[in-house]
Amino acid sequence: MASSDLEQLCSYINEKIGNIKRMLSLRNCGQEPTLKTMLDKIGDEIIVVNELLNKLESEIQYQEQTNRSLKELCESLEEDYEDVEHLKENIPPHLPQITVSQNLANVSDLDPEEPVKVEEPAPTKKPPKEQRSIKEMPFITSDEFNGLPAHVKSRLTYCQINDVVKEINKAVVSKYKILHQPKKSMSSVARNLYHRFIDDETKDTKGQYFIVEADIKEFTALKADKRFHVILNILRHCRRLSEIRGGGLTRYVIT
Repeated sequence: MASSDLEQLCSYINEKIGNIKRMLSLRNCGQEPTLKTMLDKIGDEIIVVNELLNKLESEIQYQEQTNRSLKELCESLEEDYEDVEHLKENIPPHLPQITVSQNLANVSDLDPEEPVKVEEPAPTKKPPKEQRSIKEMPFITSDEFNGLPAHVKSRLTYCQINDVVKEINKAVVSKYKILHQPKKSMSSVARNLYHRFIDDETKDTKGQYFIVEADIKEFTALKADKRFHVILNILRHCRRLSEIRGGGLTRYVIT
């Protein structure tokens, strides 16, 4: 045996002997009354620290869940803000325009003892042709969402469900705007869609507003995946839509 190997073996044996001596020393310490009391206190402190760590872990999980919920809420509020801005920028021209500063100036010039004359707005011209209204799906209320069974709701949030409702309404409005459009003013793309819409109709859909998965793909960014069909099941549960099947198609009717 080489001298280096012998030295390594001796070092290993000495290390083991040292470990045994330390363990014997610790065992003897546990038998002394004063040291045993100290060890018991240390054990109690370890238990307290462990409980605190468990509480901290639970709090972190709660904060992470709250953060995700707030992020989803923020995204929903941003979409609502964009909708409000769009409405603000597209106010119908036939509505009366009111200038606040002008009205305030007129009020300041009035004699307080003189009766105020209310000027009636000039009659607005009626649009040449009344636009046909398109039926849209009402949003799910918070009470309806809270009343959903857990197995129906799955892990979906209130905002996620109503985001899909919003996209379905977008598809319905886009489809029926084409159907209500005069054929002479249609582009070739709109005319092709028009013929497909007519082919999708059956005697059971007469007078109903409905869409199919092809309309979802055409007018929205939604994917007809498992999550989408879970939300459709929720909307059926809340009586927002029904299904009419036939000819290899599933027609989602707005109720």
